[in-house]
Formats: sequence, C-alpha cells, structure tokens
Amino acid sequence: MRTTIVLARHGRTAWHHGNRYTGSSDLPIDEVGQQQALQLRDWAIDFAPDALWCSPMLRARQTIAPTADALGLEPKLDARLREVDFGSAEGKRLAEMPPAVAAAFESDPVRDYFPGGEDPVEAADRVAEVFAEVEGGKVLVVAHNTLIRLLVCRVLGLRLNDYRRLLPALGPAALVRFRSQDGTVGLEAYNVPAVRMETPS
Repeated sequence: MRTTIVLARHGRTAWHHGNRYTGSSDLPIDEVGQQQALQLRDWAIDFAPDALWCSPMLRARQTIAPTADALGLEPKLDARLREVDFGSAEGKRLAEMPPAVAAAFESDPVRDYFPGGEDPVEAADRVAEVFAEVEGGKVLVVAHNTLIRLLVCRVLGLRLNDYRRLLPALGPAALVRFRSQDGTVGLEAYNVPAVRMETPS
C-alpha cells in the first residue's frame, strides 16, 4: 500500500516573525499566517487528502481550519504533534539567551537542549509514533518547525544532533512530502511553499 504524507509547518505568528522560540507557547497565527493558511487550502484542494492530522496547538489548528472547511474533513488532533518545549528559551531569541547556553545549544541542540525544555529525543520518539500510524492514501499533517525537522532526521536515519545543520530552514506553512510503499519511506520534497508544491501523482 502506498502512502503519501505531506507535513506542513503552521503559518507565521508574531513571535516567528521576530525569530523567537515559540515552542509550547500557544500563540495565534498573524495576518501573514492567515494568508499562508489560505494558500495551504488552495493547494490541498488539488492534493485531495484522504485524512487530516494536526497538532492541537492554536497556530496549527488555525492553519488547517480553511483546508478542513473546504474539504469537509475533521482533523485528527494528536498531542504528539505539538512543538518541542524550549523551556527557558520560550519567547526569546537565541541571542538573548546566556552566551554559554546559546553556544552549547548551537554546538549540539540535542545533548545541550535549553534548560527546562523537552528532550529532543523524546520529541522525535513521539512524532515518529504518529508517522508510523499514518498509512494508506494521502494524508496532510500540520505540525511545527523543530518537530518536523526531528522527524525528517529520524525517518532518514540522520543524527538528531545534526538537525539544525542538516535542515537549517523550514519556512512558515512550508511543506515536506514523504512517500511510503512496501516498508520503504522516501523524502520527495522539503521546505517547499504550498504555492510552489506540485500535486503528487
């Protein structure tokens, strides 16, 4: 059975525009994010997913809402799709963190994740559980920046410790596409805006 899974990062929020760590902070999308949600809807109408999955965080739910309304599908909310908690970095830019903390995080964001935050290995474990449960047809999943990058590393067998170096960017509302068949998972597209993503055959 072939499965096409498209993961979309949620639309932009005020904190993301300022490059602040949002993590577990439950912010809404801003006006740009609302336009990005509409662009995702327009792409998803052509993609015609069989199912929608979504993080329960507000910014993700707001991003998927136009798509759900247009397609008449109820998103499956799953807490395992929430963003990584960044602890003491929540609401801050990296430059605003203590220099030693910032330097350690930049060197190895898994070993030296932010104080009070979630272990990225545990975050990768929970999102991988969801990925393993999604099968059959075409599925659209709206989740979060760091969580999606950890998932890409886990699925492709890359070191989680290198997720910031290997996958340095994932724009708001950008798409990541996987195709799974006969036990083999392949990455078909990464960090593609919805307006530029071709509908898979």
